Amino acid sequence: MKQCLYLIITLLLFTLSHTTVQAQIQDDNSSLVQFSGITITADSLNPVSYTKILDICSHRGTSSDINGYFSFVAHRKDTVVFTAVGYKPASFIIPDTITKQKYSLIQLMTADTLTLAAAFIFPWPTLEDFKRAFVELKIPDDDLEIARKNLLAADIRMMAENYPMDASMNYRNYIDNQTSKLYYFGQVQPYNIFNPFAWAKFIKAWKDGKFKSQKERLK
Repeated sequence: MKQCLYLIITLLLFTLSHTTVQAQIQDDNSSLVQFSGITITADSLNPVSYTKILDICSHRGTSSDINGYFSFVAHRKDTVVFTAVGYKPASFIIPDTITKQKYSLIQLMTADTLTLAAAFIFPWPTLEDFKRAFVELKIPDDDLEIARKNLLAADIRMMAENYPMDASMNYRNYIDNQTSKLYYFGQVQPYNIFNPFAWAKFIKAWKDGKFKSQKERLK
């Protein structure tokens, strides 16, 4: 009699526990949701590729593809966190009021601007190299210095016109003439009679009296 009673109690406990487990499983399965969606930028609505998506309740998740699409199984009331490089983290709580076994979301990702500290890059490895480069720095000529050099070059040309040509100048003139002939080889070489610069030089020399005879110059 006692054994029959023991078997009946054991059977009842097993039936109750099995029913409870099945109820828990059914309740857990009923809370499952196929959570899908896309991640896009908040300003231009472009897809945010390879966004990390984590369900912090179940510690499961996935990543969005190149088009920003994602899909995984979650539970109602789970908190899902979205993270991507260059964007602020975002979170979303799956509502528990949905009646279907799937839920879709368009998650907007806001760009995160990082302000980095200023970096100064110098071409000198040490302070001593900088000081030496600063002392030896060649400052470009200002307008006054450029004008002075131009006037100096003009004075040198005028002085050269008043002095006879030496051997080196004759050699340079000969080489220039030969170079000019080679440059115009097989072509009609231009005549200076049609050169306005040559005419200007001739008129200037005539006004300066360079074509006067030596007797006229002595008068």
